[in-house]
Amino acid sequence: MMNKITYNCFCFGLALFPIIGAAQQKDTGTTVQDSLQSNLIVAQDSTDSVVPLEQLKIVKSSNTESLALFKPTESSTYNLQDNALAAKFDSLWMKELVDAAPLFNEMYQEVLTEPDTTTTFVLDLPTDTLRMRLARMNERTPFNIEYNSSLESVIKSFLTRKRDLMERMLTISQFYFPLFEQEFDNNNIPLEMKYLSIVESALNPKARSRVGATGLWQFMYGTGKEMKLNINSYVDERSDPIKSTAAAANYLNRLHRIYDDWDLALAAYNSGPGNVNKAIRRSGGQRNYWNIRRNLPRETAGYVPAFQATMYIFEYAEEHGLRSKKVDRAYFETDTVHVKSLITFDQISELAAIDKEELKILNPHYKLDVIPFVEGKPNALRLPVREMGKFVANEEAIYAHVKNELKEKESIVAEIQKQAEQNSIRYRVRDGDFLGKIAERYGVRVSQLKQWNGLRSNNLRIGQRLTIYPRKKPTSSVKPRETPTRTAVANNSKIHEVRSGDSLWTISRKYPGVTIENLRKWNGISGNNLKPGTKLKLCDCSS
Repeated sequence: MMNKITYNCFCFGLALFPIIGAAQQKDTGTTVQDSLQSNLIVAQDSTDSVVPLEQLKIVKSSNTESLALFKPTESSTYNLQDNALAAKFDSLWMKELVDAAPLFNEMYQEVLTEPDTTTTFVLDLPTDTLRMRLARMNERTPFNIEYNSSLESVIKSFLTRKRDLMERMLTISQFYFPLFEQEFDNNNIPLEMKYLSIVESALNPKARSRVGATGLWQFMYGTGKEMKLNINSYVDERSDPIKSTAAAANYLNRLHRIYDDWDLALAAYNSGPGNVNKAIRRSGGQRNYWNIRRNLPRETAGYVPAFQATMYIFEYAEEHGLRSKKVDRAYFETDTVHVKSLITFDQISELAAIDKEELKILNPHYKLDVIPFVEGKPNALRLPVREMGKFVANEEAIYAHVKNELKEKESIVAEIQKQAEQNSIRYRVRDGDFLGKIAERYGVRVSQLKQWNGLRSNNLRIGQRLTIYPRKKPTSSVKPRETPTRTAVANNSKIHEVRSGDSLWTISRKYPGVTIENLRKWNGISGNNLKPGTKLKLCDCSS
C-alpha cells in the first residue's frame, strides 16, 4: 500500500481528518467505473463526450492487467475523478506565493545596507512611543531588545520605503508560520525565531544568495549536509519547508548551547561562530550583541536589527495600518504520497489537472521538476488535499501511463543529460579571467561554474578548461571590469545622480562593467551611505 500521510499539513499540528473515499463519484450523465474495482479509467474530454467502455483496449498479461489512461483527442484533457468532498477544501493562494519569489533580493539588500540615521522619515512614530513599545517587547521575549538609533532607523525604513514588502510578508507568513511555530515549540526555541525566515529568505523556499546559501533558512551546502539534508542533482532538501525547518531548529539550539544568548546565536547563524568569537575578543570580552556589533561583518551587523525591526512590525502592524490579505483558514491542508516511479511535474500536472506552479510551490526541493524513484529511499509528492484523491484513486493507472511514455521516448535522465551535453561548451581560461567575469559573460552563476567543474575555490589558472552550460550567447569580447570604458556604461553616461533607495550595489548593477570598488575609487567613498542628490562618477575620468 502507498505510504500515505493523510492531511499532513505544513504545520504538523492539524488534527487528522477522515480519509477521503477512494472510490470515484459518478457525474451526472457520465458513466465512470471505479478504478479500484475494475482497473479501468474512463476519461471525459472538454465537451463531456464519453468514451464507451468497449473502446478501451486492455492488454492482459499472465498475472495482472495493464492499466492505461486515455483521452479521445489530442486537444482534450485527462479528467480523473475524485470524491466530491475534495472540492470543499480551500485552495492555496498561489498568486501570492509565486509573486513573492523576487522579494528575497529586496530583503537581502535591505540587510546589507547600513542604516542611515541622518534621514528624516515622515512617519507618525515618536521616539518615546517606540522606546515604550520596544521595552514591552523586551519584557516578553528572551531576545535583548533595547532602543538605539540604528534600530529606530531600520524600523522606520521598513515602515516607509519597504511598507509593501512588509505587507506581503504579513500575508505569506500565514502559509509558513504555523509550521515554524510548531517546530520551534517542539524544540524549546523562542517562537519569535519565526521572523528569522523573513530576514533570511523573505519566505521564499527557492531563495539562493550570491554565495550559494539556499532555502527558507539559507543553509550553505556544507552546513546542509552536516544537518543531514539530502542534496544531489535531483533533490535539495534545503528548499524543503518541513525538513529545513527541523534542521534550522537543531542548528539554532546548537548555537544557543554555545553562547547561552539568542542574539549571539542569531549572529552566529548568519556569519558563523568564528566571526562572533573574533568580535567578542576585539570587544574586550563583551557578550552583548550591540557592544560587539561594530566588530562583526557588515552583513551580520545589519542582520539582528533587521530581525528585531521585523518582529516589531509584526507585533505592531495594526497600529501602523499595515494590512495583510486574510485567507479563509490559516492552515493550508496538504497531503503526501510516496511515489513508486520516476515522474515529472509536467506529467502530474497533465494527468491530475494540477497547475505546475502550484506543484513547484508545494514541492520546492525538487530541482529539475522531476521526482526521482530510488529503491529504499522514498521521495514524497505533496499535493493539495482537494487533488490528492485523484492521484491516489488512480495511482496504478498513472504509473502505468508514465511507464508507457518512458518506453516511447528516451528516459528523462538520458534526455536531460543529452540536452545538457549538446548545450555545453569548453572554455579556456585567459589572462585576466575570473569566475565572476566568465559567469556574467555566459549568463550563469559563479556557484554553477564551481559545481560543474568541481572547483573548491575561486582561483583559476591560465589555460585551464572549464565546462559551461551557457544561458546566453557570449559577446565577441569582454573587457576587464577593473578598467571599464565609457562604452561599458549604459547610455554613454558618465554621471549617476543618487536617488532615494540607491546603494552602491544597486548602482553598480545598472551599469555594466562598473563595480562597487570602482564607484568607491572614482568618487572617494569609504563607507556605504549615499545621500540623495549626490552625483557619482561612472568612469575613471576627469569630468
